[in-house]
Amino acid sequence: MNSTTLRPPVRRRTLAAVAAAALTAGPALLAAPAAHATGDKGRATAVVLRTDLDVALLDKTVHVPLAATLNEVQAPASARRTALTVTLDGVEQGRPVSVLKADVATAEATADERRSEGRTELAHAKLHVPGLPLLSLIEVEKVTSRALCEAGARPVAEANLLGAVTVLGKRVTLTTGGTTRAEVPGVGEVTLDLSKTRTTSRTAAATALALRVSVNPLKANVADVTGTVTLAEATCETPKAPAKPTGNEPADVRPQTAGGPSEADLAETGGSSLTPYLAGGSLALLAAGAGALALNRRARAARARD
Repeated sequence: MNSTTLRPPVRRRTLAAVAAAALTAGPALLAAPAAHATGDKGRATAVVLRTDLDVALLDKTVHVPLAATLNEVQAPASARRTALTVTLDGVEQGRPVSVLKADVATAEATADERRSEGRTELAHAKLHVPGLPLLSLIEVEKVTSRALCEAGARPVAEANLLGAVTVLGKRVTLTTGGTTRAEVPGVGEVTLDLSKTRTTSRTAAATALALRVSVNPLKANVADVTGTVTLAEATCETPKAPAKPTGNEPADVRPQTAGGPSEADLAETGGSSLTPYLAGGSLALLAAGAGALALNRRARAARARD
């Protein structure tokens, strides 16, 4: 008699635990794993000086390349120097050639998933080439360049010349975005392109000064220098945006039973792919409630007989 009286509470507790488990499992079934899509970082570069020169000696029978860079960086990085000395054998009696001297020579490149940027600054700078130990090829007060690429925005390229420019000892007036030619008899000529910028839908590039050089001091064929020089160059590439869902990915749900409503039917009735789980949870709760009700009825009948 006692055992019969104690069983219903135990079963009620068991059914209550089942119902609680169904409530706990319901949200777990409904919760889909979060999808995180990450885009690639952008790219950026910056360089204060780049030379691609050919030094011809002894009536152009000997050629020595003069390839030098100052503060060339790729994101993420930064650099700062004030002098660059390049050693060339057989040029100027074997002495090192001081290519560039500047008060400020900085380059910086940064990049992440949202933006990339390259920027440079060159101030109070003098550029020398072999054969002209006392005369600067070019002197600039200040030049800067900047390339910025942000996700969702059009890339920006800027190059600025701030202050005077002297080429082969002559002060010159430059045209923004144009070409200027400076010639000094008996020394040579330099063609300058000021503030060159270029942008596409995803990239940007800016060069403060681009020089085409042809120097042959006094036509003595001691050091005939030809080639190009780039001052203050920055580039960037826009980060790739995270991939957007295409709608073709398989849904993270369990298969429906045969004869169940299709996704199209659910869409028409205002339902969603979560409906099977809601229905399953409701059925579990109804079953638990029905079991508890049956036990209560049995317990009452037993007490009535007693």
